Amino acid sequence: MPIAVNEKVKICIDRGGTFCDVIALSESKGDHLVKLLSVDPDNYADAPTEGVRRVLEWFTGEKIPRNVPIDTSQIDYLRMGTTVATNALLERKGERCALLINKGHADALEIAFQTRPFLFQLAVKKPDILYSKVVEIDERIIPVWQEFLEEGKTVAANGDRLIKTSSGVTVRELKPLDVEEVAASLKSLYEEGYRSLAIVLAHSYLYSDDEQRIAELARTMGFDNVSVSSDIEAKIGFIARGQSATADAYLTPEVKRYLQGFAKGFANKLEDAQCRVSFMQSDGALADFKKFSGLRAILSGPAGGVVGFARTSYDPLEGSPVVGFDMGGTSTDVSRYSGSYEHVFETTTAGISIQVPQLDINTVAAGGGSILTYRNQIFNVGPESAGAHPGPACYRKGGPLTVTDANLFLGRLHIDSFPKIFGPTENMPLDYEIVREKFEALTKSINEETGSSLTPAQVASGFVTVADSSMARPIRALTEQRGFRTSAHNLSCFGAYGMALADVAVDVSEPFVQELSHSTLNTVEGRFDGLKARALEKLAEQGVSGDTAVYDCYLNLQYSGSDTTLMILRPEDGDFAKAFIEEHKREFAFTLEAPIVVAGVRVRATSKSKSDDLSETSPYMEELKQLDASGINYPAPRPFAYNLVYFEEVGRFTEIPLYRLQDLTPGMKVPGPAIILDNTQTIVLHPQNSARILRSHVFIDVGLGPRKAIDLQSVDPIQLSIFSHRFMGIAEQMCRALQKTAVSVSIKERLERKGQLRPGDMLVSNTPEAGGGHLPDITCIQPVFDEDGKHIVFWVAARGHHTDIGGLGGNSHHPDQIDRAQEGVAFESTFVIRDGVFNEKEITEIFMKAGDYPGCKPTKRLDHNLSDLKAQCSACTVGTTQLHALFDEYGKDVVHFYMKGEHLLDALVLTVSAIRDNAEACTRDALKKYAGRTYQATDYFDDGTVVKLKIDIDESGTGTFDFTGTGPEVLANFNAPEAITRSGLLYCLRTMSGTDIPMNAGVLAPLNIIIPKGSVLSASEDAAVSQGNGEVAQRVADIVFTAFDVMSGSHGSMNGTHLMYKKYTWAETTCGGASAGPTWDGQSAVHTNMTNTRIGDLELLESRFPAILREFSIRRGTGGAGLHRGGDGIRRVYESLVPMEASHDGQRRVIAPHGSAGGEEGERGASYLKKRTRQGGFRIVKLKPAAQVEMLPGEQLIVHTAGAGGWGVPEGAQMVPAAQPHVATKAGSRPPPFTKANGSVSQWGQAQAECD
Repeated sequence: MPIAVNEKVKICIDRGGTFCDVIALSESKGDHLVKLLSVDPDNYADAPTEGVRRVLEWFTGEKIPRNVPIDTSQIDYLRMGTTVATNALLERKGERCALLINKGHADALEIAFQTRPFLFQLAVKKPDILYSKVVEIDERIIPVWQEFLEEGKTVAANGDRLIKTSSGVTVRELKPLDVEEVAASLKSLYEEGYRSLAIVLAHSYLYSDDEQRIAELARTMGFDNVSVSSDIEAKIGFIARGQSATADAYLTPEVKRYLQGFAKGFANKLEDAQCRVSFMQSDGALADFKKFSGLRAILSGPAGGVVGFARTSYDPLEGSPVVGFDMGGTSTDVSRYSGSYEHVFETTTAGISIQVPQLDINTVAAGGGSILTYRNQIFNVGPESAGAHPGPACYRKGGPLTVTDANLFLGRLHIDSFPKIFGPTENMPLDYEIVREKFEALTKSINEETGSSLTPAQVASGFVTVADSSMARPIRALTEQRGFRTSAHNLSCFGAYGMALADVAVDVSEPFVQELSHSTLNTVEGRFDGLKARALEKLAEQGVSGDTAVYDCYLNLQYSGSDTTLMILRPEDGDFAKAFIEEHKREFAFTLEAPIVVAGVRVRATSKSKSDDLSETSPYMEELKQLDASGINYPAPRPFAYNLVYFEEVGRFTEIPLYRLQDLTPGMKVPGPAIILDNTQTIVLHPQNSARILRSHVFIDVGLGPRKAIDLQSVDPIQLSIFSHRFMGIAEQMCRALQKTAVSVSIKERLERKGQLRPGDMLVSNTPEAGGGHLPDITCIQPVFDEDGKHIVFWVAARGHHTDIGGLGGNSHHPDQIDRAQEGVAFESTFVIRDGVFNEKEITEIFMKAGDYPGCKPTKRLDHNLSDLKAQCSACTVGTTQLHALFDEYGKDVVHFYMKGEHLLDALVLTVSAIRDNAEACTRDALKKYAGRTYQATDYFDDGTVVKLKIDIDESGTGTFDFTGTGPEVLANFNAPEAITRSGLLYCLRTMSGTDIPMNAGVLAPLNIIIPKGSVLSASEDAAVSQGNGEVAQRVADIVFTAFDVMSGSHGSMNGTHLMYKKYTWAETTCGGASAGPTWDGQSAVHTNMTNTRIGDLELLESRFPAILREFSIRRGTGGAGLHRGGDGIRRVYESLVPMEASHDGQRRVIAPHGSAGGEEGERGASYLKKRTRQGGFRIVKLKPAAQVEMLPGEQLIVHTAGAGGWGVPEGAQMVPAAQPHVATKAGSRPPPFTKANGSVSQWGQAQAECD
């Protein structure tokens, strides 16, 4: 068909990692699809360019030669989604760039939040840093506390400049920017060949002038790319903003290089205005290709799909929200749309915090190519993928079994409908026989191991069901975790062609910190107007008229004292406070009696375009109603073939009809079971499903079907795998509700003695005798009743750490504590909710009683305590709701069979009896390789208290762990209840198993654990235990790993710091060096063993507490030498702005972390106080391992943490026989360190070893 006069073709491209898909839209010729390999250098230089060439040949009917610039005169627009930025970030193949950051914080982005990605891993790995060099900038500002602010003053008492910022916050200039010094540094960087920079200065989100001055200098000097943190997102968060700026500096040059290469394939390098070229951004908007940045391109591909299903599958008249489901080869992306795009403003990708607006897309590592494995009686789907090569087993390239193979074996893929492109000759069909052989062999292995009598079809179906369960978790995360009913949503399965329907949009924001009030809202309106003007300018820069712009205005709101912000779209009635409260209630299930604070103002301007040929759908619910009301009897569809298909609901292979979608006319009904096929999809209808063919949709009524009967006499490995996912999902949702949820230690028996529990009741407990660790960890517990409300069938629990619960001198962690009564409030078993009512009066009275003991004070922040308890109660409610949903789906007896058990140990999952047995089997397997030998180790606390351990393992994997010889409890606060010692053992064995099993009592089931009563590992009821929760567990982990000789000694401490001023408290733990092992170097500046808490962000600390974080650096060279070096410790310096108190406690100050296999010990930690002298100067004094001090303004608390021991004899050294094998540590031979780390960050940066 000839094209119309002056008609132009519209082209959309999805360039993925494996395939490049191109769709062309023409009014006269219809739609045209092109699919080609993303990389095929033998045939073309660039896949998108080649795709455009092929489209134009189709559109014009003319031959267009390769390697000749393409004429764009007949192209209306080009739109592309690409994985270029994502791949560069994942593979660490971006631009060499330098980081400019405040003096004292050169290592801040390397340390980041001090956490590690995987808790249960011996060889700790951290994400690689993106910058190649660091330059410290001697500039510093801090926000002025409202308490100390004198309106109108421009100079502080000490002469520092005071600056009233546009955000409403006044900042104090501690050190002005030295422009000449910066210019010299920039000149050196330029001469070294750097052309891309990232700039991040503390609190620049409030006052960006200094960042902008540095950026202007850099651009003047000729730097090609300058990424400024305050330009990217003016939001609190030094680390996240800095990592975002660095990611932009790292990725944008790479993206620009790609764009320049792409443009070379076209006439005039796309510089003319003949066609508009746009790229899809992570926020679902288009950007002109000249304005496309790497940081905003990370979700470029998946974002197009979200736009597509939002514009085609959401019925605005019917209003039901839609869940988008995009299943690929290696992963599945899930998103949600309910009339507007849902954005998140801080995410983590490849270990890097990204602080720009992105569509809220949840990804799970399960797709068509996910590998199927059976390990430790669990069916596993992924996360490993067969990839494009070798691909699934049916591809005839020797690949493993995958989800695709399971569907083929079950008859759900029609071999004759697939192209014959497989095998070494690429002309063969899918291979069913090899798939059958592999499933038969796997089934035989499973039956022999478990004593089951499963068929290959049941095994294949089981894997598909487990994959479904895994993929359902992100769906629940986007719905139930946020207070939406999943069943109220429609499900849309889609691809990535939504960019054809996308609009150009820009986001602009600015900080604005004020308490929300009527007067604040008047000011906010002016802010909105200013941001709209800026947004129009940005649209104009992309060649887009603002005439069709639509503005969405947002306030970033939070409760005063909370870190959780919610981005609230301006409601129709303008009542932001009401909208925030409703959103908070829905998302977290509670509200607070606290002021609402504005944290920022945002405007999103969207230039609305008219619908394209790939048009938006008509309201499909209305179409369904019209079909139902028409009374027309549509003819029954006629199948083109039949296939034998296995359905779990039927329990056997059944012959079902196959239909071609193009043969089905709108209005037809297709009852299940059946399969509908077209060129790009296979739709499987289960027996309970039915499909209705609409003009632009296939509408499937899922139906419920009968509840599957499940054998309760023996454990089904398939159901075991499914319930593992479901129980883990419940725990994840509880975590979401609380943010700091963990599941408590065994408390059921004690709680049931409370008696007369009724539905809706909740209890609170924190004493070690009730299964707790230390008193600040308060646990809320809720009984889950049966349908009649008469019998308790389960328990759910949520544990949260409360920073202030009172105690000696008002500090629950005071280093001078010697008695439990000095450690703050104690709840053994108290109603926190009775008959659905929060028991505030009694809870408050108990909190206040903590001040009755001599020398003690009650909590200073009762309001925070009560709010946190309400949050924990809401987490329990989430868990209870989800358990009742499981009852409805499977029946109470089935759920109870897979979940019954007597313990809820420190972990994130509810214990289940079948999963507990599985955990026991995994532990036994891990211990069997140590059978037939005795293992011994000795370690010490810094006060000389000894810890001894003797281990014997028999051939069955049963082990005796004997701590006889361990020292008695001490007159200090680092004793521990036995539960802490056991949880330390549990962590070690779970980690040594190397298997992804839920943490539960089954891990300890093979053990005979002997712990002397009254020892530091099993203290009496009166013993102080506030530090034992962390320090004793760390020592237990170190001594177990030492006894088994799996790695060297770590920094082995939580290194707790507390800062106190009036009612304000800041508490955090601090990282150190991680252990080296036989095949790895220890990582520096990371938490170890079972500790993995995030450290407070610099900007958050200085905004919440009157102190300055002067330095946070890595103590280079403090890790022990060896064939593999131990990780280095850190230096953290706090400076007081007011008279205040500070405490610090830590271990490895006297006893150095040991080396192993000839490796040297790590350098010990220490704490110091830089104290004023009477003469007006300062002196530096060393503190005890646990000390509390009073500080005057200007004084500094200096914390050094230990490095880890090395592994193996250092190169060039000789092995020295150990005088006493299996002794973990002795008093360090090197003196404790003091001031600075060894060497400069700049010199070290180039030589840093990367993670494997």
